[in-house]
This record gives sequence, structure tokens and C-alpha cells, in this order.
Amino acid sequence: MSLITAQLDDYTIPLDEEKAKQLLDSKRVIGGEKVSGFGLLPLKYPWAWDIYTDMRSNHWEPEDIPMQKDVEQWRSDEISDVERWIIKMGIGYFSAAEGIVGDNIIHVIRDQVSAPELELVFRRHAHEENIHADSLVYMVSSLGLNPHECEAIFEGVQTVQEKTDFVVSNSRSLRRDMDMSLTENKQELARNVFIFGQCMEGTQFYGLFGMVLSLYRQNKFPGIGQMFRYTLRDESNHIELLRNLLMDLANENPEIWTDDFKEELRQTMAEAIKLEKNFIRDCLPVSTVGLNIEDFHQYIDYIADRRLETCGLDPLKGDVQNPFPWLAEMIDIKKEQNFFEGRVTEYQKSTALGNIDDDEL
Repeated sequence: MSLITAQLDDYTIPLDEEKAKQLLDSKRVIGGEKVSGFGLLPLKYPWAWDIYTDMRSNHWEPEDIPMQKDVEQWRSDEISDVERWIIKMGIGYFSAAEGIVGDNIIHVIRDQVSAPELELVFRRHAHEENIHADSLVYMVSSLGLNPHECEAIFEGVQTVQEKTDFVVSNSRSLRRDMDMSLTENKQELARNVFIFGQCMEGTQFYGLFGMVLSLYRQNKFPGIGQMFRYTLRDESNHIELLRNLLMDLANENPEIWTDDFKEELRQTMAEAIKLEKNFIRDCLPVSTVGLNIEDFHQYIDYIADRRLETCGLDPLKGDVQNPFPWLAEMIDIKKEQNFFEGRVTEYQKSTALGNIDDDEL
């Protein structure tokens, strides 16, 4: 036996299995015990770790997506004024909306969750919102758009402002010291999680997603369409992340999940749908090739009902058909090969691509 081994035989790491079990049991969505160090393991919420690993595997950089064809089309006569308007509305709305989501994640949700794996995945969520914002800057600079025009869309279009007020007013109301032992405060947090996960990212983003990807399907704006596909893949993780958070928050605090509160969430979704349909009219003031308002209104009803049902809530419409069945195939990124050239292939992991399935659309 070496001298080092002999010396190490005199040392042990004290393990208290009962204390370890108590620490795991004390992990909660909110109000859990803080542990020394990071305290990630053992996991209390493995779904959060699974989503986090998907997020890492799906990492992408906007600048790795070529924009030459988009620029050529933008400057040509093959693109209609309506199609240019859709792209401008998309960039104008999302350039601010992505920041609103990231801000709420950092200053409301992450401030309240107490399990380390939840803190970890929400930090990644906020990072992905930054990437989405970067992609919009890349679109503006590539097409040579006036950034002030995009700002004017966000600030000056009434339907955009109404959608913004819908989410921001809720987020601002939680920027205070909150006694999370109170049922009403737990419900306020649950409402925030529902609004940002199922109403905003899960439903109100999908009108423009569908429009841009409809153009992409017609071989228009391939670079922008590709960035929206990757953004939508990220959003799928965000929706599921916030849905799981809501469900575990309700499971750990059953007093908040009353019939009245569930109906309140359904009516909150109804308000989100109304605002989104008004916004769609501004995005698509006249029908163009393959695009009409009625289909997009039906699509929003379809998406909203799916979001409600996955949260254990009754649908608002029921029996609504998806008018865009091709979207599921469009988003299934694993069916595509060699999207990018250069270094992006170094960090794309093939096993993680295409984690959106028919149930997400």
C-alpha cells in the first residue's frame, strides 16, 4: 500500500442518507429549501433537465443561416407588397415580444422558482430569447430595413399594443415582494406562467409563425423562414417547460386549482384569442396567394384548444380542425439535410433535431 493510499484510508466523506432524503423532499417549485452550493442533484424535476438538454442540443446561431436569396427576393418584383408587410410585421412584433418574454422569465418566474434545476432551465430559456432577438437584428440588417420602422410597428399599431398590454400588465403586477404562502399570490404566479407559456408563446405567436412559414413553403424568404423554424422549435420547448411548471405548481399547491380559477384561465385564453385575431387582420389586411384571414383565425382556435387541453382545461371551441396540416411536416427539421454550411454543423446534434411532433401544431 502506498503512503498516499494509507493516508487516504484515514479520511472519509460523511454521508447522512436521511438528510439527503430530506433535502430532496424539500425541493419545491416555489418555497423550497435553499441548499448550499448549486444543489442540482438529485433531480426532483427530471422533466426540467430533459428540456434543458434539448435546448442545449438545439443551439443555433442566426449568422450561420444565409440571407442572400432573401435579399435578392426583397429587392425584386417577385415579392408582393402584402408579403413584404407580413415580414415587416413579424420583425416589428417579435423584436420586442422576445425581449418581453425574456424579461418576465428572469424577473418574475426565475425569481420565484426555488429548485436548482428549474433555475437552470429558465436561465437557458432567457438565453434563447436573446438568440431570437439576435436573429431579428440579423434580418433587419440583411434586408436593409429601417429599424425605426420596426419600432414604429410595435409602438404605433394598436393591435400590437393591445397584445403587449395583455402580457406586460400581468408581469408588472408581480414585480414586488410576494408572500408565496398566500393562495392569491400563488394563483397570480400560476396565471403569469399560463399567460406567457400557453397564451403568448403558445398561441399569440402562432399567427405570424404560420404566415412566415406559409411564404417559406412557397420558396419565399428561405433564410427568414429557416430562422422562424428554429425559433418555433425553441418555442415548443418553452411552451412545454411552462406547462410542466404550471402543472407541478398546481400539484404541490392544490388549493389554487379551483374550478373558479380554471375557468378564469379559460377566459384569459379567450381574451388572448380575441387579441390575436385582431392582430392577424392587421398582419394580413388582404388575402394573398395561399393566405387568408379565415384560415388563420381557425388555426388560432385550434392551437388555443390544444393548449387548454394539455393543461387539463376544457377547450373553448372543441372539434376545431387544423387548417394547416402541412405545418407539422414543415417543422419536422430532422427530415431536412445540410441546412447550414460551416461551423454550425459542429454543434448540431442529430439526435436532438426535430423534437416537434404533430401534437405541438
